[in-house]
Amino acid sequence: MAAPQLILPAGASDMDEDENALGSGPGLQEPLQLGELDITSDEFILDEVDVHIQANLEDDLVKEALKTGVDLRHYSKQVELELQQIEQKSIRDCILMGKRWDLSLTSGRMEQMLGAFQSDLSSISSEIRTLQEQSGAMNVRLRNRQAVRGRLGELVDGLVVPSVLVTAILEAPVTDPRFLEQLQELDAKAAAVREQEARGTAACADVKGVLDRLRVKAVAKIREFVLQKIYSFRKPMTNYQIPQTALLKYRFFYQFLLGNERATAREIRDEYVETLGKVYLSYSRSYLGRLMKVQYEEVAEKDDLMGVEDTAKKGFFSKPSLRSRNTIFTLGTRGSVISPIELEAPILVPHTAQRGEQRYPFEALFRSQHYALLDNSCREYLFICDFFSVSGPAAHDLFHAVMGRTLNMTLKHLESYLADCYDAIAVFLCIHIILRFRNIAAKRDVPALDRYWEQVLALLWPRFELILEMNVQSVRSTDPQRLGGLDTRPHYITRRYAEFSSALVSINQTIPNERTMQLLGQLQVEVENFVLRVAAEFSSRKEQLVFLINNYDMMLGVLMERAADDSKEVESFQQLLNARTQEFIEELLSPPFGGLVSFVKEAESLIERGQAEKLRGEEARVTQLIRGFGSSWKSSVESLSQDVMRSFTNFRNGTSIIQGALTQLIQLYHRFHRVLSQPQLRALPARAELINIHHLMVELKKHKPNF
Repeated sequence: MAAPQLILPAGASDMDEDENALGSGPGLQEPLQLGELDITSDEFILDEVDVHIQANLEDDLVKEALKTGVDLRHYSKQVELELQQIEQKSIRDCILMGKRWDLSLTSGRMEQMLGAFQSDLSSISSEIRTLQEQSGAMNVRLRNRQAVRGRLGELVDGLVVPSVLVTAILEAPVTDPRFLEQLQELDAKAAAVREQEARGTAACADVKGVLDRLRVKAVAKIREFVLQKIYSFRKPMTNYQIPQTALLKYRFFYQFLLGNERATAREIRDEYVETLGKVYLSYSRSYLGRLMKVQYEEVAEKDDLMGVEDTAKKGFFSKPSLRSRNTIFTLGTRGSVISPIELEAPILVPHTAQRGEQRYPFEALFRSQHYALLDNSCREYLFICDFFSVSGPAAHDLFHAVMGRTLNMTLKHLESYLADCYDAIAVFLCIHIILRFRNIAAKRDVPALDRYWEQVLALLWPRFELILEMNVQSVRSTDPQRLGGLDTRPHYITRRYAEFSSALVSINQTIPNERTMQLLGQLQVEVENFVLRVAAEFSSRKEQLVFLINNYDMMLGVLMERAADDSKEVESFQQLLNARTQEFIEELLSPPFGGLVSFVKEAESLIERGQAEKLRGEEARVTQLIRGFGSSWKSSVESLSQDVMRSFTNFRNGTSIIQGALTQLIQLYHRFHRVLSQPQLRALPARAELINIHHLMVELKKHKPNF
């Protein structure tokens, strides 16, 4: 018989699976069979069975089954089937829960690992930041140490006094390159010590005494050397430019004194100023004195003016007059002094000129003197700026301290000379010399002479204007009746004016000045009035015209040689000459051909007014004019030509006048032909005696002079 089975209640599978309840509680998953129990004690087994039975009997389902009479075996199978289903379901749930538990366990472990890794990374990042901070701090300390090391190195280098420096300063001569090199080193160290001493560096006290002793020794040697160089300028006949140029090689000596011993530097500067000032003054005074000895002996005086007569007498004790006053009004070759070549030519050597008995006009001496002054001043100014390390107003002041006495002496001499100078051309050339020298000084970048140039021009311009006004007044006050015998040739006063005006105009064209042109305009007006006053002294109009034409032609010719063709003077005299020439030609044709001229003008007037019928009463007059012209025109033209050639000093001008007269005669005869072609005179028998106009032109051409 089969062993009885324990029937578990239907809700036993939902009980808690406590490990302590396995095998003893109603939560067993499999039905317990009695044969499988370890029966070691009967009482114990029976007691356990009773307990289970009693528990099952007390179950509500069992009670209900017993009441209803259900077959317990069938019910047991049903329960067993249900238990199997529950068991399988429980197994699947356990498997699923196991997987979930494994996954949860794995995720937890991963989370723990990642957390640990993140913690490790966080600690590594913190370590990296710490290392970076340490590295930055180390770099800062390194840079600070390097900076301190560099500063300390510079400080030590600036304070240490090497033996080479001491030896060179104490033993080497100042001309030795080693001395100059170590002097620069000493200057740098002294400056470094002063700077560090101002900062309170205690180490300076260790070397200050040594540097001071070396500085005193260097100052003494430099002072002695430079003063000897300056004193060498004082030796007679010494070319001071050579030691002056040599001194430039030691310009650092003065800079050293200026930075380390200002009292000695001031002493050297004052000694240089005093010495060179005397040297320049002595040389300039000596050169100027010897230069004036080679000036022309004959110079213009107050009576040597344009309107003064050549026949004017002077007192018994007066100086002999110029051999020819015209020389002071003529430019000649004097204008070459302002040419680029002559302007910067070597200066004149007076003793050489004296041996050769050469003489020069004042402007040539003025050019030589001021070119020497310009050259020396430029060199001196550049030397001062370079050696004494000055510029601007300080350089100007130091330059004038050296050259001031020389410049003042030159100005006083010029002022004294101009007081008795009456040579306007010489003064005007001096003005233009100064204008050009001022430009040269500007190109050389030497502004120190600007004030001197202005002072010189302030002396020259007023004197030039005064001399010019004196000449204007002399022409204005000239009385033609006191000039002696007059003729129709060009007057010497107009010739003087022509030469003088052309000279000033040609000079002024290089650097135009309006004031000069105004003064020349005044002079021109007075000369034109003078010519008219002199012309009025002639009795006949023909002589007056000849005089005017000769003078205008002469003045125009001289002006055109030097002045530009479009200058006001040339244009003015050209107009005057043309007007007087035309008038003279009419005056020249009037005696031999006056009747013909009068008839032609009257006939043309009648024809123009429409009164040509009045010409019928002029047959006799016309016949006489035709026959008279035909018989006398050749002799009249010959006489006319000879008269013109005798009257005019300029043969070219005379030829031009003859040609103009013959041309006008041909035009007159041509007009006469046209009048005779009028109906009122066309039948006149005398028309057959008219000379063919082309034949007349050929014949008149034979009388044209060739010059």
